[in-house]
Amino acid sequence: MAYNDDAVLAKLSALNETQESIVTVAQWVMFHRRHADRTGQLWLQRLKDSGSNKRLNLIYLANEVAQQSKARRKDDFLVAFSPVIAEATACAYKGATNEVQQKLRRVVEVWRQRQIFEIPIQEAIETRIDDLDKTRSNNKRTGGSIFASSASSIPNELLPLVTPQQTISKLVLSTKTSTNAANQDYAKLTDPNTVAPTPPVHAARLNGLLKTLANAEGAVAESIKARKLLIEGLEKILDTNRSVLASEEAQLSEISSRRTEIDNKKRDVEESIMRGFSNSNPATPVGDGSPGAQHSPLTPGQSASVEPDRPEVEALTPPGYPQPPAVEPIPEYDLNQNHHNNHNMHTNGHGNHNLYQQDYTAHSPTGAPGLDLLSSLSTTYARPASSGSAKKRKLNDEFPDLGGEDAMDGLDDEVVGILNKGL
Repeated sequence: MAYNDDAVLAKLSALNETQESIVTVAQWVMFHRRHADRTGQLWLQRLKDSGSNKRLNLIYLANEVAQQSKARRKDDFLVAFSPVIAEATACAYKGATNEVQQKLRRVVEVWRQRQIFEIPIQEAIETRIDDLDKTRSNNKRTGGSIFASSASSIPNELLPLVTPQQTISKLVLSTKTSTNAANQDYAKLTDPNTVAPTPPVHAARLNGLLKTLANAEGAVAESIKARKLLIEGLEKILDTNRSVLASEEAQLSEISSRRTEIDNKKRDVEESIMRGFSNSNPATPVGDGSPGAQHSPLTPGQSASVEPDRPEVEALTPPGYPQPPAVEPIPEYDLNQNHHNNHNMHTNGHGNHNLYQQDYTAHSPTGAPGLDLLSSLSTTYARPASSGSAKKRKLNDEFPDLGGEDAMDGLDDEVVGILNKGL
């Protein structure tokens, strides 16, 4: 079968998971290794359009072709697969079942062990798979979808830079591989020490070199385009931050000047307060507290660092303590004499409450600052007895002799009995 795009797509569509099918298609592909670049492009396109199981079969086909090329030391397909193998493996790994993912990891591990691809290519493949695993783990923890965007943690100002940066990251390896391949082919064909092949072979090699250079040129052009977009976004962010920076610097200058102005005003107010205090207290203590000469207040031209006058304060210890007032001696108070006088007055029936009050006043030391506690208690307990005797005396005075039994003549016997009981 002649080589063309339809033939390649037909072979890829007929591919199944059996070892025989994979080996048969790999032999046909390697037979047309001159078209390795075009085959690699069609293979990636078919992989993206296929389902999960079909993608695994296409990865197996690439593995067979790459290992056979490595064993035969034919680098055509290694060079063709290097720019796209990381993207293809990630595409097959994303969204696949756990069983398919384990099989893909086993293939990648074989590539590392046998050093099928260059170390940067191998690291890029493993990095893409690890990133997918991390994204899936984060989505499971947060309960989000596996297709949710991971750019939510990126500031809004940097979102325009995400896409160009991701594009550049993807193009770095492919651009490097394409340029290296183009440089190697160009060096081989232009080496003057190399024996010139026959014209048909030389023409075919030149044709292959043109394709390699075209691929390298396209990869570099895409990288340049992505970097220009990234630089444009960075310049916009820089312009925005420069304008904001100029505004903030102006605000800082204004705030600093205002702070200096307020600080000077505060200092002037404090100096005026101290000058007013010095004018209101002309004599200030000097050294040991003795009044000294009046200090002149600060003049407007005088330095503010001069220490103001110390205010006048009262000495901690007064010149003399106040003397306590003289206490007069307290005369002794005879409780027995007072009680005897009261008893005589009650017994004889002479005197009244006023006389008792005069007697108590004459014997009470009211002028002394400290009153005897026993005197107060005796006086307090003597009053009820005196008051009771006075009441009895007054009752006898208010009811004089009514004339004996003749005064009750004509009264009812019950009334006379009540009156006699009362008397």
